[in-house]
Amino acid sequence: MRQDSKLSGVLHVLLHMAQRDAPATSEMLARAMQTNPVVIRQIMAGLRERGYVRSEKGHGGGWTLACDLSTLTLRDVYEALGEPSLLAMGNRTEAPGCLVEQAVNAALGRAFDEAEAMLLSRFASVTLAQLRDDFQNRLAGRRRSYDLEAVHAG
Repeated sequence: MRQDSKLSGVLHVLLHMAQRDAPATSEMLARAMQTNPVVIRQIMAGLRERGYVRSEKGHGGGWTLACDLSTLTLRDVYEALGEPSLLAMGNRTEAPGCLVEQAVNAALGRAFDEAEAMLLSRFASVTLAQLRDDFQNRLAGRRRSYDLEAVHAG
């Protein structure tokens, strides 16, 4: 079963945009997400409607962040994407006549609802600033590791 990676991809490009001093074109972002620029424009439109990004047309134009990453959460981005399904599993049939299947659906439905609520709660507690800081710490760690390797090699 194919996983929906749109949220992951959008978070990826938003963090790359945060590192840039210049606008990012749809073509540039499409290469990063390995998709078509039209898909990027559709995705970014939902983010623009909520005020998270803005776009400039013409030479030197493109997409830029329009909000503080410390106020933008994973849940905000998820909702701007149209709240895609979080779980790949589901019931075999939605309105079964079989009482056994009704019992199965009720138990699974409660579990799915609880899992989704927990995940959305977690999404709401993670900001893009936290992701940016994690990236910067990883980058600094890689640089320290490289510096140590260079010292030992020399």
